[in-house]
Amino acid sequence: MLQHCRQIFIVATLAMTPAWSCAKEMILTPADDPIVGELEPVLIKLLDGSEPDLAYRDIYQDRALQGLIAKHDLKLFSGPMLGCVTPTSARFWLRASEPAKVRVVVQAVGDAAQFKSSTGQITVSNDLTGLFDVSGLQADTHYVYNVLINGEPQFKTLPQFRTAPAKGAGKRIDIAFGGGARYIPAKERIWDTIAGRQPAAFLALGDNLYIDLPMKRNMQNLYYYRRLLRPEFRRLISTTPIYSIWDDHDFGDNDCEGGAETFKPSWKVKVWEVFRNNWNNPGYGGGTQQPGCWYDFSIGDIDFFMTDGRYYRSREAGQMLGPVQMEWLLDKLAASQAVFKVIASGTLWTEFADKGGRDSWWGFPEERERLLGFIEQKRIEGVVLISADRHRSEVFKIARPNGYAFYEFESSKLTNDHTHGPNKKSLISFNKGNFFGLLTFDFTLDDPAVTFRCITSDDEETQQFTVYRSDLSY
Repeated sequence: MLQHCRQIFIVATLAMTPAWSCAKEMILTPADDPIVGELEPVLIKLLDGSEPDLAYRDIYQDRALQGLIAKHDLKLFSGPMLGCVTPTSARFWLRASEPAKVRVVVQAVGDAAQFKSSTGQITVSNDLTGLFDVSGLQADTHYVYNVLINGEPQFKTLPQFRTAPAKGAGKRIDIAFGGGARYIPAKERIWDTIAGRQPAAFLALGDNLYIDLPMKRNMQNLYYYRRLLRPEFRRLISTTPIYSIWDDHDFGDNDCEGGAETFKPSWKVKVWEVFRNNWNNPGYGGGTQQPGCWYDFSIGDIDFFMTDGRYYRSREAGQMLGPVQMEWLLDKLAASQAVFKVIASGTLWTEFADKGGRDSWWGFPEERERLLGFIEQKRIEGVVLISADRHRSEVFKIARPNGYAFYEFESSKLTNDHTHGPNKKSLISFNKGNFFGLLTFDFTLDDPAVTFRCITSDDEETQQFTVYRSDLSY
């Protein structure tokens, strides 16, 4: 096993004070594991050096690595990852094994004569990744697609996806979500279970990898490459729209605070660049002038607000989101006309959070109250809270003095071994094995409902809890 120690920075009153801690041991892939078992030792050898920002772009020409890429036919080194799916468009992210011309071709199932495509050039910039937007699609329609690298198709069996339904379509919509996804080869099968449910999206709510190495982006890259090479994960991300935020273990270190300043400490921006290079999100905070991982998107009559509770977190400043992100969230909520409005957080919302609330929203009471109080003041209906972080699956009811109670659905043990005991204040709780959360929004009902289910890696349902739209109204 490998173990890495690194220097992280904790926000102090007037300065950035260094502290030392050690990351969890890297769990290695068995040598006989297809693809990753052979590639991993080479990637470790090439990336685990003294240069903290080494990436695939710096090593792709290595002869041993190229030999394995040829052996396993990995011209498509990472991806494709489906994302940003609307009723009329989709975006495809991928990493090529070397600079190349790429074309993504999309066609409706059973109609090869009608196709849409997007073409671009992959270069060493952005770590040999590219984004390919395809528009002109039809709502709630099944499509297949292929990726052509230098004119050569990469799939014999074409991956399939479904565009989002139009607003007001009156459909049932399944959304899978979860966190706590340490790379453990024996646990990777959960990605196939999620894909088998064919959700309209999968929301990765942080701790999507356990890296804990903000000062060594080379190792962050290595962790991403391993997960992205897993066949199970590739099957999920090629067919299911993916949306992600980070939490402490894939941003910085355990329970970390990024600090109130935008560009200090300097590692924050570099970690953000690694994150941006390995996901397919609609946005990344305010971009280069205001980095982060917050953004919003819609699926049918549901608006989703993905928040970043790490980059600008500062106990000294009393902030989880910071002023820019908070104003963005309040404005978006006030403007939303969706039946349900889902606010996603990498950490718990409830006042009964573990550790006395120190690493959750309860540890930042003024900002928490500003958000929840604003929802009451503006009489914003249909708000649902989701979260991750604690290694279990639970439902909480958050009573409010001037409005309806909020319901929080939490799930965060996708692949982790480590388990947290049940919270005695939760309405329901489950922590056995590995699992993900599944939200079913039912718009076929006169009173639309959202039902939370906990689904194990064996595709067994262990919990169920339903909230109706009328429960979330004034």
